[in-house]
Amino acid sequence: MVRLPYTTALTTLFSYGLLFAFGQLRDFFRKLIDWFKAKNVKGYAPICLGLEDFYVRRLYLRIQDCFGRPIASAPDSWFDVVERTSKDNNKTLQRTSNTSRCLNLGSYNYLGFAAADEYCTPLVIESLKKYSASTCSVRVDGGTTKLHTELEELVARFVGKPAAILFGMGYVTNSAIIPCLIGKGGLIISDSLNHNSIVNGARGSGATVRVFQHNSPAHLEEVLREQIAGGQPRTHRPWKKIIVIVEGIYSMEGELCKLPEIIAVCKKYKAYTYLDEAHSIGAVGQSGRGVCELLGVDPADVDIMMGTFTKSFGSCGGYIAASKEIIQHLKHSCPAHLYATSMSPPAVQQVISAIKVILGEDGCNRGAQKLARIRENSNFFRSELKKMGFEVLGDNDSPVMPIMLYNPAKIPAFSRECLRQKVAVVTVAFPATPLLLARARICISASHTREDLITALDVISRVGDLVGIKYFPAEPPKIAEVGHDKLE
Repeated sequence: MVRLPYTTALTTLFSYGLLFAFGQLRDFFRKLIDWFKAKNVKGYAPICLGLEDFYVRRLYLRIQDCFGRPIASAPDSWFDVVERTSKDNNKTLQRTSNTSRCLNLGSYNYLGFAAADEYCTPLVIESLKKYSASTCSVRVDGGTTKLHTELEELVARFVGKPAAILFGMGYVTNSAIIPCLIGKGGLIISDSLNHNSIVNGARGSGATVRVFQHNSPAHLEEVLREQIAGGQPRTHRPWKKIIVIVEGIYSMEGELCKLPEIIAVCKKYKAYTYLDEAHSIGAVGQSGRGVCELLGVDPADVDIMMGTFTKSFGSCGGYIAASKEIIQHLKHSCPAHLYATSMSPPAVQQVISAIKVILGEDGCNRGAQKLARIRENSNFFRSELKKMGFEVLGDNDSPVMPIMLYNPAKIPAFSRECLRQKVAVVTVAFPATPLLLARARICISASHTREDLITALDVISRVGDLVGIKYFPAEPPKIAEVGHDKLE
């Protein structure tokens, strides 16, 4: 958890207060000008209104060049970033024909499958010729090819569950599935830092939602005990079912879930467990099978396992793996399966090929090498950042490592200066994070070489000194020990 120093908190609050005050002042004068011009269409309420609109206009637009940067190549370890210009102080951005070759520290390309691959790419091209780019149909009509069936069986075998079901979008996998698993009279207990797709799925389910402190099995048990004792609101009847939802790796914190302890609590109180492995499947574990393998948890102890193909597998879509009964229920009731176009066949083939590489079924050991490299790269990069004095969140083996920025002025300063020195990073601020906890999120890939990482560390260190985000003292360089015989 982040322990924000008082001085940093005060200066950050003061900065946001200053921006808010000047923004309100500008809005006041703008209203006066609009009142005199009387150009508003009478009878219509403003579509964009409120603090969210104020935040976009007066804060986000000032630094929008740091977000949504278009690229002009595959998201490999190095990629081409399209340069943009603005003639109205960043209210609008225009693309140019120029590109910058930058080191990619922002994409979720954990195992390097997003670029051309000697095994995957030819098979994907072949599937494109055979099946075309889209099935143009839903799964229950004409949208199921033999590739879809093969991938469902392969995913189930890979994660260690009896059955699996595919979806064309990772976000929808959570937001559309959760309402099919629980409804009115049920209880969802969600980690306080769960992804927005989980939050929206829980809200849309109609179930009662309670939150426990991030990654705290003790508080989870406290919430479970209190809710079971109290029962449903007003009637106090027993809950129809209880589902606890957690993530394998939390995407904004880079932290591993305390899965063994959470499983033990859920078993004790007979609650179902829903595990989101969007960022962990394929990226962690000895054979890439996610946090269950990494933390020694039997997949049979996790009731519903969710994951996406957009990170480690270089494709799109997501999956749910569970018992055959649950998967059959979802196939009959989930709108994302019944009404949405199925995954593109080439995207399905990409995932099949990537999993086979990971499992070594391509006839070589490239998969094992990729898994070893992502672990080595992640732990090396995290260790070096901490030695430099940065405040880095997350756990070892996690390829996601946020560097805390805090102050709003440091968000664009860090992002722009890194880009100027040919390193592309992702900065994250409110509403994706709490207002005071802005950060730069580094994503490491197996495709990065040691030279790439050293280059990135050198640039980030220089920019960190310039911007002032090294909140801890740097470790002094180690001096090689001199033998006693040379001292004499």
